[in-house]
Amino acid sequence: MANTSSRTLGLLSLLQTHRHWAGPELAERLGVSERTLRRDVERLRELGYPVGATRGTDGGYQLAPGAVLPPLLLDDEEAVALAVGVGDAAQSGVAGMEEASLRALTKVVRVLPPRLRARVDALRAVTRFAGGSGPVVASGVLTAVAQACRDEERLRFGYTARGSAPTDREVEPHRVVALGGRWYLVAYDLGRHDWRSFRLDRLTGPTATGTRFRPRLLPSEDAVAFVRAASGTPAPYTVEVLVHAPAARVRQVVGRWGTIEPLGRDGCRLTMTSTSLDWPTQALGNVGAEFEILGPPEFAAHVREWGARFLRGTDTPA
Repeated sequence: MANTSSRTLGLLSLLQTHRHWAGPELAERLGVSERTLRRDVERLRELGYPVGATRGTDGGYQLAPGAVLPPLLLDDEEAVALAVGVGDAAQSGVAGMEEASLRALTKVVRVLPPRLRARVDALRAVTRFAGGSGPVVASGVLTAVAQACRDEERLRFGYTARGSAPTDREVEPHRVVALGGRWYLVAYDLGRHDWRSFRLDRLTGPTATGTRFRPRLLPSEDAVAFVRAASGTPAPYTVEVLVHAPAARVRQVVGRWGTIEPLGRDGCRLTMTSTSLDWPTQALGNVGAEFEILGPPEFAAHVREWGARFLRGTDTPA
């Protein structure tokens, strides 16, 4: 059996991964008796974690929002900054960042008291990054939808499609997708008996119904491909370039919009992902260093076209 400290951390981690745990199931996962589980839950409560408990055949435990932050070693300002940061990081374009950031955002916002949730939403509403952003989605909407996807629980919400009247929907949520500066929910619409993608900025009042479902087979390669096909968003380009400049210099210009791999003191490999080739071209121009394009061929042609246009602009009559 694990010692008390590590077991308590394991309990906290499990409570963060599901909306609700049945007592016997949770005790089995931890390898302890239900009596020991009750003691561990009480220990978490003493530390400030708001663990709720229900009795009866459907009884169990769940981690609820608290009146104050649990002891995460974060003050209010740090908690707000963290929630805003991971929310926007999910749309950074960095491969693999979207899902990890959304998981982190779900955990943080779930335990934020209402006064801090309001600050998170307000700050995200007035914040814009150089890479551009789409409509702001309230963190409560985002996390409610993400939790329903994770728990495989039916979801009800109001939805207003472009040019249409508001409608009420009940769906089996599949995945949340960040694409082209917007958030989407991919779900099976029970009223229309078909798969749909819903923009989260047009979705209101998401409420989990408590009804679990067995996931259906998505009629697409993955959720991102489904949204891209439904919205007409072009597939992104992955641009790779050898830049003859120190990695620190390139990172100062490109920031979080590219992945930089140092190659010695005076060179690095720069990887950028974008649905438009204009932005990587501009970024390389801003670096102000020699470079070699590794791919794709479309990017090399795009840079040649830009270069030829600039040269023509200098060929003015005397």
